[in-house]
Order: sequence, then structure tokens, then C-alpha cells
Amino acid sequence: MEDKIKKDLEAIENFTSDSITEIEEFRVKYLGKKGLLNSYFVEFKSLDSNEKKNVGRLLNELKNLAQEKVEALKSNSSKSSEKIEINDTSRPGDPIGIGSRHPISVVKNRIIDIFSNIGFTISEGPEIEDDWHNFSALNLPEHHPARDMQDTFFIEKDPDYLLRTHTSSVQVRYMENNKPPIRTISPGRVYRNEAISARSHCFFHQIEGLCIDKDVSFADLKQTLEYFTTQLFGKSKIRLRPSYFPFTEPSAEVDVYWGLNNETDYKMTKGTGWLEIMGCGMVDPNVLENCKIDSSEYSGFAFGLGIDRIALLLHQIDDIRLLSENDVRFLDQFKSSF
Repeated sequence: MEDKIKKDLEAIENFTSDSITEIEEFRVKYLGKKGLLNSYFVEFKSLDSNEKKNVGRLLNELKNLAQEKVEALKSNSSKSSEKIEINDTSRPGDPIGIGSRHPISVVKNRIIDIFSNIGFTISEGPEIEDDWHNFSALNLPEHHPARDMQDTFFIEKDPDYLLRTHTSSVQVRYMENNKPPIRTISPGRVYRNEAISARSHCFFHQIEGLCIDKDVSFADLKQTLEYFTTQLFGKSKIRLRPSYFPFTEPSAEVDVYWGLNNETDYKMTKGTGWLEIMGCGMVDPNVLENCKIDSSEYSGFAFGLGIDRIALLLHQIDDIRLLSENDVRFLDQFKSSF
């Protein structure tokens, strides 16, 4: 065994190369998990005590010499590469790729710009919320279906805390800390326990708007929505269908007239030309009172829309899963969408 180790020591001493591949093969041969050094250590265990002293010294020498040789060769190889790269000005340059914004970020920024132009500020809040801000303050009674476990991710150790199901919780916090007049939008990620199919996701992105002031009416809400749809879609024809939300009264679903210009339009609107884009309504007086705002003096409206859905519409994306897969081939299409 001593003779074999001495031959390996001589081989290591004489080995030289500036190829990264050959150096790595050399390292694996001697220092890898299945390399010669480990195999020698296995044999070492079966030696008698008289042999172990000399063999052990040789094995340590082999290990140290191999490590030093690998480090030295890699260092020389790196310096050689650097020298070539610096001095050889005839070599072609490496292209530097230009990044792109995610389509959700593109749409979110467009919506923020639209509402900023008419005096809306941006408000943000925590994604882990308490029961009061996510439910109770928004006029959702204790046994409302939205509180059901199939819709909400509750924190196991403390069921009073949960992953927010909408950014309306941000509006509650804003109303608690700011006096009217209020004009704010709340963009952010929200969570729903909807893992029921391959197309479902446990989170999506919302923007919710809130306007509180004296003498705010449903007409103000409609005018705001007409302005928004004109700026975002280039279409101002909308319709409001009666609906129900616990925190607004009256409440409505908003449709924009998309048109029937091609086959895609027929598919998206199911042949009607109308496309649902958001929910809205006048803020329920109970919500105002919960946030210490006098409902006899102030009124307001609120609205909310899904950014993911709007991104699908604007960019004609046919599968929502593309938004969360981070496929570079897909994201490269939005390089010009700054």
C-alpha cells in the first residue's frame, strides 16, 4: 500500500494542466467521494498498528499535496483566462440581455398612474392581518361564508390572524389613521384557499380604491370609473349591475363594453360584447362608523379589481398560469412595456 501511495504522490507532483476540465477530473480522481484518497482510507482501517503510522503520514501528505496542486492549477488557469480576455481585443463581446417588467407590474403601474392623475394616493398594509381589519370592520358578521376555512388561510397557532383575503384591510387601516377627505388606492397581493384545480392559485393581485368626503354620491363613482376605463382600455361605455358586498351599499358589478371585433372578443365576452372588470359601491355607513368616521357627515365609494385578470385582457394572455411560472421566453415579450 505504501508503494502505491508513493507512486500517486509522484504522479500528483508531475501533473500539470491549464484546462479547467482536466483539473476537475484530477480533483475528482484523488479527492472525490469515490476517489483514491477515500479508498486508501478504507484500506487503512484494516492495517495493523505498526503499518498505520507510516501509511497515515503518507495519506496526509497525499491529501495536502493534491489540494495544493488543484488550487495552484485553478489559480493559474484563471489568471491565464483573464489575461486573454483583457488583451485579446479582437474577441467578440458577450451580449448583455435587457431585463423586462412582469406583466402584472406593468398593469399595476399603469393603474396607479391613472388614479394618481386625479388625486389618489397609494396606501399599503401587512399581508398577515387580524380578524378586525380583514372581516369585522368591513361589516362581515362572524358566520359570513367569506370566513369559511375553504376561502381563508388562517394562522394555526392564532386563528385571529390570517393571510389577508383582500386589500380592503388596508383601507380600514388608512381610515383609522387619516381623517377625510380620503382618496387612496391599495395595490397588493391577497390570498385565497382555492386549490381546487390546476388553474387555481392561492394568491393573486388586487387594487382597491377608496374615496371619502362630504356629499360623495354614486354619480361621482360612475364618473370615476368612466374616466378609469377610458384611460386604461380606451373604452368609456360601462354598465353597472346590482350586486352585493358586505362593506358597500348599494353595490354593483362593473362591465365595460369590449366589442365584438374578432373571434377573441367573442370568446372573452361569451358573445355579448360586455366584460366584467370589477366590483364597486358606496361605503356602508357601518364601515365608516367602525373606523371612527361620522357617517352623517361623510360618505364615500369603494371599488376593487384583480390586476391578474386585467393583465390577461390587455395582453391577450390565454392562460393565467403563465403569470406565475417565470418562463423567460414569456417574460421577454414585455421588454418594451416599461
